[in-house]
Formats: sequence, C-alpha cells, structure tokens
Amino acid sequence: MADHYDVVVVGGGIHGVGVAQAAACYGYSVLLLEKTALAAGSSSRSSKLIHGGLRYLESGDFGLVRESLVERAILLQIAPELVRLQPFHIPVYPETSRRPPAIRAGLTLYALLGGLERSSRFKKVTRDHWGRLDGLATDRLQAVYRYHDAQTNDADLTRAVMQSAIDHGAHLSCPSEFLTATIGKQGVDILFRDNTAERNCTATTLVNAGGPWVNTIAERISPQPAGIDVDLVQGSHLVLEGSLTAGCYYMEAPRDRRAVFLLPWGEQSMLGTTENVYRGDPAQVTTLASEEDYLLAVMAHYFPERSQQVVASFAGLRVLPASGNSTFKRTRETRLPADDPARPRTVAIYGGKLTGYRAAAEKVMKILRRTLPERKRRANTAELPLQPV
Repeated sequence: MADHYDVVVVGGGIHGVGVAQAAACYGYSVLLLEKTALAAGSSSRSSKLIHGGLRYLESGDFGLVRESLVERAILLQIAPELVRLQPFHIPVYPETSRRPPAIRAGLTLYALLGGLERSSRFKKVTRDHWGRLDGLATDRLQAVYRYHDAQTNDADLTRAVMQSAIDHGAHLSCPSEFLTATIGKQGVDILFRDNTAERNCTATTLVNAGGPWVNTIAERISPQPAGIDVDLVQGSHLVLEGSLTAGCYYMEAPRDRRAVFLLPWGEQSMLGTTENVYRGDPAQVTTLASEEDYLLAVMAHYFPERSQQVVASFAGLRVLPASGNSTFKRTRETRLPADDPARPRTVAIYGGKLTGYRAAAEKVMKILRRTLPERKRRANTAELPLQPV
C-alpha cells in the first residue's frame, strides 16, 4: 500500500466505486476505504432500477430525467450482463389520479427526452392481452400502458465497477474504517484502521462517499467542511413468493398516490418502496411492520389473486435535502459541496441515484481536477465494458 494517493475515497457504495473508477481511468492513483463490504449499505437495498425517473417529470426535473436516460443507454451498452431492459406496465382504474391523457403526455415527454430510441417508446396494451399480466385485477381496469426501463442487481453492479477501477490501477482497502483527516496546504493527512492496525496515508484530494454516513464522516475531517442538512429517508422492499412473466408494474398506492413497483426478482418478485424519515443508526435500519402492511395493501389492491407470502424484506436509506415537503416530492439531484471551490481538497457526495452514479463521478472529477495534476487518461468510463465479478 502506497503512502500517498491522488484521490482517497471513503465509502464502497455505488457512488464511491464510481469515483474510484473514474479517477483511475483519468490516470490518478486511487485508494478506496470501505468499513465493512462493498455495497453493504444502500447500494444493495435499492429498487434495483436503472431508469430515467418517469415520476420526476411531475416535479419538473427534466434535466435529471434526461441525464438518467442517457446513463441508462450507456449502461445497457457497456453492461449487458448486468443491466437489462424490462417492460413496465401502468394500469389505470377509475380512481387512478393520473388519467390517460396525463400518462400519455408523460410517456411522450419521456420518449422525447430519451431521444426517441426504441427503448424509450411506449404503447397501450390491448384488452385481449390483459389476461397475461400476471394476475393484474381487470375488474374496472380502464387501460394499461407499457413502456421500458432497466433493472439490475445493484450489489453486483457495484462490485463490477470496483473491479473495473482495480483493473485500471485503483486500490481497495476493505475492511478499513476511516478515522480522521486533516486538510493542509499540501494535501490531506488520513488516518484509518484496517483489520490489523491503524495506518496513515496522505492524499491530494479526499472524496466523502459515505451515503447515509456522509455527515458523520464530514465531522471527522478537520477543518470540517460545510455540509448539507439532510433527512435519511427509509425505503423498504418485500420479496414475495411467485415469479412474474410479463415484466414490471408501476402502481399508484391507493392510500397516498405514491408510486410503488412490483418487479421480477428471479423466481420471486419484489415490491417497493416506502418513504419514511429515519432518525436512528443507519446500520440498524430495518423494515417496519407498518411498511409491510402498506406494501401488501397495494399488492392486494392490484393483484388480489397473487400470493402475499413474504419471503424476505430489506430496507435502505436515501439521503435527501432536509425539507418540510413530502419526501416523495423532494429532488433526487446529486449535490457535491467542496471545501474550496477554487482549489478543492475534499468533495462530499449528497444524494444521487443508482442510475446516475457514473455521471456523478464525472462531475466529482471535474471538481477535483482543479487541484489534481494532469495525468494521461487510461480509459473512458462511458465506453468501458463492465463484467460480472
């Protein structure tokens, strides 16, 4: 292990490994510190979707949707064994708040932002095909719209990106707990503990990719960089008995009109997600009984004949800007505050989506390169194949 690195990254989730890969591909020396295991936190507890975020159109986040659709197209190209296109179905009933004209308008805009590629087109499912939709309730069903987005195994994708980073020269230290960092004129002095002892290294720049622990890590940096007030928002998923054959389902929860997805997951299916502000230790987050009841009520409403047997459940945490607004309506934009915009020594990653990890990493590198020396670029992450590990 070297004594000095151009970039040290704290956190082995999808955003941390994305920065490690991008930095290595730009020719920089990189060390990533991960306390437990790659994708041990939120990056193995997401909805497993690589998507543009159709519902973000309602809040006017057109730039985020466009960027996400571009990233979806890139990942479908460079990681075909990890990211696969799936049909998604939107059922419409008399009580559905988003009426067919609004759905068609949203899907049309989604297709336009996706460049009108084949994967961005949509259609109305004819009535004679409704019986093939995995037991979807057809009583009072008025219409079904089909569009496409992509699905992945988030933990597998995280590991594949880290392996790509390693292949291009990055170093991984895991398990290694970040302890402290001191920012000086010449760089950053870092203290961490691996599985044998406390160790020191120096870095030109430090990236805080701690996910739900981002502000905890920031408190260990001196002088402490300015952070962002955030809420940790719990999202739970249930793994249910029984597979799906027709694809995925985008449902409107009857109770609060939130989006809930039913997704194929191997020989089983996955139902989620919820949104509840979480105040406890991020390491202790777990599915609540109230969340299970909420999700199963959605399931019973749309698929009354399917099994509601819960095989497993999991909960992850989103990092969203603190606000009095509904968590469902808060922006998913990634925020990247630096200690010194002109000559940054440390950058933190707040929020972000699984889909946009690569674009976020490129933005981080754009900031860090104000400080880092020029290096010969080794590869372009937009063209670099990702393979299952």
